[in-house]
Amino acid sequence: MKKINHCLNSFAILTIASLTWSISATANEVTLSTNGDYLNETESVEIYVPPPENNNSLVCQALVKPTIDSIIQKNAGKWGILVEKLEDRTVIYNYNADNYLIPASNMKIITTAAALQRLDPEAPIRSTSVRNWVTITNQRSNNAYADTLLRYIGGPTAAKTALAQMGINPSWIRQADGSGLSRNNVATPRAFVEILRAMYYSPKREVFHASLPVAGMSGTLINRMRATPAQGTVYAKTGTLTGVRALSGYIHHPYYGIVVFSIIANNPKQSGKALVKAIDEIILQLSLVTSCEL
Repeated sequence: MKKINHCLNSFAILTIASLTWSISATANEVTLSTNGDYLNETESVEIYVPPPENNNSLVCQALVKPTIDSIIQKNAGKWGILVEKLEDRTVIYNYNADNYLIPASNMKIITTAAALQRLDPEAPIRSTSVRNWVTITNQRSNNAYADTLLRYIGGPTAAKTALAQMGINPSWIRQADGSGLSRNNVATPRAFVEILRAMYYSPKREVFHASLPVAGMSGTLINRMRATPAQGTVYAKTGTLTGVRALSGYIHHPYYGIVVFSIIANNPKQSGKALVKAIDEIILQLSLVTSCEL
């Protein structure tokens, strides 16, 4: 009973603190396309974090599901989440992992993974290398680079073939473009988790991993999850369209080792800031999970 009470107390501290302390992250101006979709994914968000003295409060493993469930219920809409340990596929959290959702720029994970499967990272592409092309596509979420890269490897059919060679079920993905701007793109959280797992064990891992934004430090995550345990430990691709937010990648976790995750939220009735805040709260909870054996 003492162990569970300790976990509940830690959870209460974290929850209360997250509601009362905040820092503002001022980001680049968000540019809209003619259909209202975001072209620049770095946006101004309010990041809720525990006060410094509670920043290392741990969350009992048994509380992961009810905590994340409550975040989803608060924000409504359609959600799909899958969180697994990389090494042995232990499921940490699963919510509609096989549902098709609009993933926005998480499609760039598919595009860049397929490109690295088919191409040598040091091969030339226009005036630079495939390595640099992949990095710009993911770090900056550059739509033009992503769409060009998909055309360069032969389009969606070629991308699916490349992913199938990596052991990915092509039925999990319906790809309309390389960037994720099209709302005809749909995919399951499981698709992204499996691609991320395959890329981690790929000979091209270093190139792919280095292309992902890092929480609080680089790319489209530079202004998110700063001054939290997630900073510097979460490598992930953002996804942004009107009514859509997504985040898929890796957590370098002190308790679980490498964690692979995909979080996709589709809710046109909820603000983008609210969806980003919810996703960041989920990542923070996951970053603080530990065993209840304390």
